[in-house]
Amino acid sequence: MSNKMIFINLPVADLDRSKSFYEALGWKVNEDFTDQNASCIVIDDNICLMLLTKDFFTTFSKRPIADTTARIGAAYALSLGSAAEVDVLADAAVAAGATEEVNDDKKAQEAQVGMHGRTFIDPDGHQWEPFFMDYPGV
Repeated sequence: MSNKMIFINLPVADLDRSKSFYEALGWKVNEDFTDQNASCIVIDDNICLMLLTKDFFTTFSKRPIADTTARIGAAYALSLGSAAEVDVLADAAVAAGATEEVNDDKKAQEAQVGMHGRTFIDPDGHQWEPFFMDYPGV
């Protein structure tokens, strides 16, 4: 394991449904950190999701859980290696039950800087924004 990793903790209504959704994106479940309360979803060597049942998630904070199906609390942007990878991931998400959100103004802004992105919302209302940007000089 790398010294620096990102673990995104997400409250979910149905742990099995959420595991299946993220597996359909090609991401893997780490069974060593999965039980009836939580599931570790490995995006890559440095990024993991911790899907937590809502009851278990409440043990992490005294604040109430946000209703992400009605309001946005965060957007998880994920840089990918090509525009094709963005489309593959977003298409897989929609096929697995996500809702795609299309914002023509945002698309126009992204196009001006050579960026290709899409937005999908998972079954629990968490917003994902996979994108590709061809950075000059890299």
